[in-house]
Amino acid sequence: MSNDSKNRENIKSCIILCGGQSRRMGRDKGSMIIQDKPMIKHVLSTLNHQIDEAVIVLNDKTRIAKYSEFIDPQEYEYPIIFCEDKIKNKGPMPGIMTGLSNINGNYALVLPCDSPYVSKNYIQTIFSEIDECYQAIVPYHDDENKLKTSEPLHSIYNKDIIPEIEKLVKNDVLHIKGLIEKINTKFVLIDNKKIEKKEFRNLNRPEDI
Repeated sequence: MSNDSKNRENIKSCIILCGGQSRRMGRDKGSMIIQDKPMIKHVLSTLNHQIDEAVIVLNDKTRIAKYSEFIDPQEYEYPIIFCEDKIKNKGPMPGIMTGLSNINGNYALVLPCDSPYVSKNYIQTIFSEIDECYQAIVPYHDDENKLKTSEPLHSIYNKDIIPEIEKLVKNDVLHIKGLIEKINTKFVLIDNKKIEKKEFRNLNRPEDI
């Protein structure tokens, strides 16, 4: 194995998805003020000292400009880049593909911008589960139906799944669990010990705040 390959394996990358249309919330979620700061900045702060790079995926240049106004990369201990979603209005799967194509490592943790309750403990735990034999590390709630109760937007993916995503999107298969079925996935139980259920709470509607 080359030194370059070893270096890529050691890079902890994170992809933050901000491309949703926020229909249920009625406004842009990532920039919403929660406890005195935009929601996405809660996620970014939690990532401090946990990762080596972050890729924020937004759906157009206008939103990239908006987020660039209130996110100062110098506030964080890792570099941040903003990327425009390659395929618009097709849900989170193209956003994952866009993010994976812009990371320097082999694996990236995917997080939504509307999950301000993710903890440093969760980030450490899920990264510790990386195994080169698997293309994805996916937490789930119920042993009887791992796939159905999985949390694909709080999961880790290998960038070698990009061709599989491209194929699915081309065929208009946009459900991420359809992707998880097709790749080599390691499921990790959400047991309220190592991983707590509250980590996965997100804010979709005004009444959730």
